[in-house]
Amino acid sequence: MQPARVTKFGAYVYEDGTKYIGDWNDRGRKHGLGHVQLKDNTRYEGGFSNGLCSGLGVLQYPDGARYEGEFMEGWFHGHGMFWRADGMKYEGQFRGGRIWGLGLVTFKDGSHGLPRHEGYFKDCKFLQKKKCPAVVTDAQRAALMARIQTEQT
Repeated sequence: MQPARVTKFGAYVYEDGTKYIGDWNDRGRKHGLGHVQLKDNTRYEGGFSNGLCSGLGVLQYPDGARYEGEFMEGWFHGHGMFWRADGMKYEGQFRGGRIWGLGLVTFKDGSHGLPRHEGYFKDCKFLQKKKCPAVVTDAQRAALMARIQTEQT
Protein backbone atom coordinates (compact mmCIF):
# COMPACT_ATOMS: atom_id res chain seq x y z
CA MET A 1 0.00 0.00 0.00
CA GLN A 2 1.41 3.36 -1.03
CA PRO A 3 1.51 6.23 1.51
CA ALA A 4 -0.93 9.09 0.93
CA ARG A 5 0.44 12.10 -0.95
CA VAL A 6 -0.57 15.74 -0.98
CA THR A 7 -2.45 16.13 -4.24
CA LYS A 8 -4.29 19.41 -4.06
CA PHE A 9 -5.10 22.54 -2.09
CA GLY A 10 -8.67 23.62 -1.39
CA ALA A 11 -11.42 24.49 1.06
CA TYR A 12 -14.44 22.63 2.41
CA VAL A 13 -17.29 23.44 4.81
CA TYR A 14 -18.67 20.42 6.69
CA GLU A 15 -22.34 19.93 7.61
CA ASP A 16 -21.63 20.89 11.25
CA GLY A 17 -20.16 24.25 10.19
CA THR A 18 -16.49 23.25 10.51
CA LYS A 19 -14.38 24.94 7.83
CA TYR A 20 -11.07 23.62 6.44
CA ILE A 21 -8.66 25.20 4.01
CA GLY A 22 -5.39 23.54 3.11
CA ASP A 23 -3.78 20.51 1.55
CA TRP A 24 -5.64 17.26 0.74
CA ASN A 25 -4.31 13.82 -0.08
CA ASP A 26 -5.33 11.50 -2.90
CA ARG A 27 -7.77 9.79 -0.48
CA GLY A 28 -9.74 13.00 0.19
CA ARG A 29 -8.33 13.58 3.69
CA LYS A 30 -6.66 16.66 5.18
CA HIS A 31 -2.95 16.02 4.65
CA GLY A 32 -0.09 18.54 4.68
CA LEU A 33 -0.57 22.07 5.98
CA GLY A 34 -3.96 23.54 6.70
CA HIS A 35 -6.32 25.58 8.85
CA VAL A 36 -9.51 24.34 10.47
CA GLN A 37 -12.13 26.38 12.32
CA LEU A 38 -14.87 24.68 14.32
CA LYS A 39 -18.36 26.09 14.78
CA ASP A 40 -17.44 27.21 18.36
CA ASN A 41 -14.47 29.21 16.92
CA THR A 42 -11.80 26.75 18.09
CA ARG A 43 -9.03 27.11 15.50
CA TYR A 44 -6.13 24.86 14.50
CA GLU A 45 -3.36 25.71 12.10
CA GLY A 46 -0.57 23.33 11.23
CA GLY A 47 0.19 19.86 9.98
CA PHE A 48 -2.25 17.11 9.10
CA SER A 49 -1.71 13.47 8.28
CA ASN A 50 -4.55 11.38 6.87
CA GLY A 51 -7.19 13.71 8.30
CA LEU A 52 -5.71 14.19 11.79
CA CYS A 53 -3.60 16.96 13.36
CA SER A 54 -0.02 15.68 13.16
CA GLY A 55 3.39 17.31 13.27
CA LEU A 56 3.62 20.93 14.41
CA GLY A 57 0.57 23.06 15.03
CA VAL A 58 -1.19 25.78 17.02
CA LEU A 59 -4.59 25.18 18.63
CA GLN A 60 -6.54 28.21 19.91
CA TYR A 61 -9.69 27.82 22.03
CA PRO A 62 -12.46 30.46 22.18
CA ASP A 63 -11.81 31.10 25.91
CA GLY A 64 -8.19 32.11 25.20
CA ALA A 65 -6.50 28.80 26.08
CA ARG A 66 -3.80 27.88 23.56
CA TYR A 67 -1.45 25.02 22.69
CA GLU A 68 1.61 25.32 20.47
CA GLY A 69 3.80 22.36 19.66
CA GLU A 70 3.79 18.77 18.47
CA PHE A 71 0.71 16.70 17.61
CA MET A 72 0.29 13.04 16.80
CA GLU A 73 -2.90 11.45 15.48
CA GLY A 74 -5.02 14.39 16.66
CA TRP A 75 -3.54 14.71 20.18
CA PHE A 76 -1.02 17.03 21.87
CA HIS A 77 1.92 14.64 21.83
CA GLY A 78 5.61 15.35 22.22
CA HIS A 79 6.94 18.75 23.24
CA GLY A 80 4.89 21.91 23.48
CA MET A 81 3.51 24.79 25.50
CA PHE A 82 -0.02 25.14 26.84
CA TRP A 83 -1.57 28.33 28.25
CA ARG A 84 -4.81 28.06 30.21
CA ALA A 85 -7.36 30.84 29.94
CA ASP A 86 -6.51 31.89 33.54
CA GLY A 87 -2.87 32.63 32.60
CA MET A 88 -1.18 29.45 33.85
CA LYS A 89 1.43 28.05 31.44
CA TYR A 90 2.95 24.57 31.08
CA GLU A 91 6.11 23.96 29.05
CA GLY A 92 7.13 20.37 28.54
CA GLN A 93 6.07 16.95 27.37
CA PHE A 94 2.60 15.70 26.44
CA ARG A 95 1.20 12.25 25.72
CA GLY A 96 -2.19 11.51 24.20
CA GLY A 97 -3.52 15.02 24.80
CA ARG A 98 -2.46 15.12 28.45
CA ILE A 99 0.42 16.69 30.39
CA TRP A 100 2.61 13.65 30.78
CA GLY A 101 6.39 13.63 31.20
CA LEU A 102 8.86 16.30 32.25
CA GLY A 103 7.89 19.95 32.35
CA LEU A 104 7.50 23.25 34.18
CA VAL A 105 4.37 25.10 35.34
CA THR A 106 4.36 28.89 35.55
CA PHE A 107 1.40 30.51 37.28
CA LYS A 108 -0.18 33.81 36.27
CA ASP A 109 1.88 35.68 38.90
CA GLY A 110 5.13 34.36 37.35
CA SER A 111 5.84 31.91 40.18
CA HIS A 112 6.30 28.16 39.77
CA GLY A 113 4.51 27.16 42.97
CA LEU A 114 5.71 25.80 46.30
CA PRO A 115 7.21 23.32 45.90
CA ARG A 116 8.41 24.38 42.46
CA HIS A 117 6.23 22.60 39.88
CA GLU A 118 9.13 21.40 37.74
CA GLY A 119 9.60 17.71 37.17
CA TYR A 120 7.60 14.66 36.25
CA PHE A 121 3.86 14.85 35.54
CA LYS A 122 1.57 11.91 34.87
CA ASP A 123 -1.94 12.42 33.53
CA CYS A 124 -1.79 16.15 34.39
CA LYS A 125 -0.70 15.51 38.02
CA PHE A 126 2.63 16.72 39.41
CA LEU A 127 4.35 13.65 40.89
CA GLN A 128 8.09 14.19 41.24
CA LYS A 129 10.32 17.24 41.54
CA LYS A 130 13.17 17.23 39.01
CA LYS A 131 15.06 19.93 37.13
CA CYS A 132 14.41 19.66 33.39
CA PRO A 133 15.76 22.76 31.59
CA ALA A 134 16.53 20.83 28.38
CA VAL A 135 12.91 19.63 28.10
CA VAL A 136 11.60 23.17 28.71
CA THR A 137 13.94 24.44 25.97
CA ASP A 138 12.70 21.69 23.61
CA ALA A 139 9.08 22.68 24.38
CA GLN A 140 9.83 26.34 23.68
CA ARG A 141 11.56 25.40 20.42
CA ALA A 142 8.60 23.22 19.30
CA ALA A 143 6.16 26.06 20.10
CA LEU A 144 8.28 28.57 18.16
CA MET A 145 8.54 26.26 15.14
CA ALA A 146 4.76 25.69 15.24
CA ARG A 147 4.16 29.47 15.24
CA ILE A 148 6.58 29.96 12.35
CA GLN A 149 4.90 27.18 10.38
CA THR A 150 1.43 28.70 10.89
CA GLU A 151 2.62 31.89 9.24
CA GLN A 152 3.03 29.76 6.09
CA THR A 153 -0.54 28.34 6.13
